[in-house]
Amino acid sequence: MAEQQARTRTTPSRQARTPKRTTPPPQTPSQTTPPPQVPPAQKAPTDQASARKIPSQDAPSRHRVVVLALDGLLPFELGIPQRIFGKARDAEGRPLYEVATCSVRPPGPVATDADFAVLVANGPEALATADTVVIPASYELGPVHEEGVLTPELAAALAHIRPGTRLVSICTGGYVLAAAGYLDGRPATTHWMHAEHFQQLFPKVRVDADVLFIDDGDVLTSAGVAAGIDLCLHLVRRDHGAAVANEVARRTVVPPHRDGGQAQYIQRPVPEAQTATTTAARAWALGRLHEPIQLRDMAEQDSMSVRTFTRRFREEVGVSPGQWLTQQRVERARHLLESSDLSIDQVARDAGFGTAQSMRQHLQAALGVTPTTYRRTFRSGVGAGAGAGNTRVSDGFLQSSGG
Repeated sequence: MAEQQARTRTTPSRQARTPKRTTPPPQTPSQTTPPPQVPPAQKAPTDQASARKIPSQDAPSRHRVVVLALDGLLPFELGIPQRIFGKARDAEGRPLYEVATCSVRPPGPVATDADFAVLVANGPEALATADTVVIPASYELGPVHEEGVLTPELAAALAHIRPGTRLVSICTGGYVLAAAGYLDGRPATTHWMHAEHFQQLFPKVRVDADVLFIDDGDVLTSAGVAAGIDLCLHLVRRDHGAAVANEVARRTVVPPHRDGGQAQYIQRPVPEAQTATTTAARAWALGRLHEPIQLRDMAEQDSMSVRTFTRRFREEVGVSPGQWLTQQRVERARHLLESSDLSIDQVARDAGFGTAQSMRQHLQAALGVTPTTYRRTFRSGVGAGAGAGNTRVSDGFLQSSGG
């Protein structure tokens, strides 16, 4: 089958970006700070994080996630970080993250797009305590959405963010990151309905409307609404491994990965009428990943010609059958490396790669590490997830070249 298309980009170290002013002057080298370093998931408290509780010496410190609640927020998206990060536990059942919510004003009510407000207990100074800042969508961004500039209030709030803090946006929350200059020269995504406007408003941003989320190292952006779940699960997976992320997904009753990008959700002007799907073929293939699987065999499961099956598969899933099959085999290998004591050769056979060399090439391409390194990382409890570089993700699964 055709190998997976190259989708991963590694770029030189970037300099930390500071929020733009409401009328931003031309950028100069003096306006930048040293290259950011994303803090590890197990980060000790610092003097700048005085608002945090100091853990006891025998308890590990937790990665602190601060969610910025803006007027006009969507309650569903506001709750995603708490639901995903808040349910992540280590092997002893201890929370791995601490999640707090703040607003751009002193503590008080924040309007939503529903018929109720939310009472936020923290002001913007909480952003200075964050290891990761998450900005969900808002329907009342005002000049941020209309002119691409920050309000004085929002600019003052973002100024609290320490250099090196990991930045995350959900849906149109990406407008805030872009208006602040954090996305200049970077790849990013947003809700497909806003992608064209987003690109016109922020020409320095490399917008990709087809993916569910983009991981560019210290700055991550997601597509609309539920894609925020995919992105947060990806971060848990990146920080603590697939086993922890999969358990969070089970508790949340969502899939750990979603096939395809957001292109599959865009309404087509003249959709082709069809009743047949490729579901049976995918279920059949998942049950025999350890065996050689030919495209014609998958097509036969749904009684289609190879040509029709390939077209229908891409329409439904967003990638080719060959790319999808490689993704599933890499995920199977990750699971076996984390949860079993099988030899590398046996894992390669059980995952369908045939040889350890083939599996090594695919994992190196998809995750940036060898099977041995991946196993050592996630079997030893270290939280620095594999594949934490600059990565585009179109289906909740790291994709890259060479595989």
